[in-house]
Amino acid sequence: MSDTQGSMDAHRLAVEIRGGSKIFNLGRHNEVKALTDIDLDIGQGEFVTLIGPSGCGKSTLLRLIAALIDTTEGTVLVNGKTADAARLDRDYSMVFQRAGLFEWRNVSRNIELPLELMGWKAADRRQRSAEMLELVKLDEFARHHPAELSGGMQQRVAIARAMSFHPKLLLMDEPFGALDEMTREHMQHELLRIWSETRITVVFVTHSIAEAVFLSTKVVVMSPRPGRIAAVVDNDLGERTEATRDDPAYFANITAVREALRGGH
Repeated sequence: MSDTQGSMDAHRLAVEIRGGSKIFNLGRHNEVKALTDIDLDIGQGEFVTLIGPSGCGKSTLLRLIAALIDTTEGTVLVNGKTADAARLDRDYSMVFQRAGLFEWRNVSRNIELPLELMGWKAADRRQRSAEMLELVKLDEFARHHPAELSGGMQQRVAIARAMSFHPKLLLMDEPFGALDEMTREHMQHELLRIWSETRITVVFVTHSIAEAVFLSTKVVVMSPRPGRIAAVVDNDLGERTEATRDDPAYFANITAVREALRGGH
């Protein structure tokens, strides 16, 4: 491969990690090796899930991508720049398990908050908030407050807020983990609809094998601590519908991920 071709390939990567390791409390008696030797490429527009046993470093890996913590060793590039530079350029946004909405702000003003902090004009904030509410199908709830919404609706507002300022990368840390099963399945469909309309790159942490396979184009399976990448399962299931959950290919990929998790032990 030529240097030019390599540069072009790197440019198409949303996330590139080489030799990524993270040790907490380095050199102390309570030192914890959370991640070791992580090599990972995530292409622009992909939907990638991270799955593994509790404590394997899934959320730690997400935070390395977000530059919320630093690697002990290795490099992390986001959109071809350092993770720190990408954070300063607001290349990414995050959604957590809890929506984290401000109860004293209505739905529209919650979505506007990052735009307000970034200095957007009031009219532009209102217009963008309206666009995002349309995207997550909550137009009629603009003036409602978070306490008046269901858990799934609150998460849709959190997703709208996270995407309000046009980030290139959406990082999601078990965003549906606290929802009941029916709401969780509904939110999976909603997220896939939003992703298909925007083609934003998504990195999604989950403990659920079924959720990982239903949502993503690629499943990254991690080993127990210190977390390594045990396998990467390509997950080309085409357009996801309710029928996907009965598709033999869906069950085959669930089996492949389960076997990779067992092999990681």
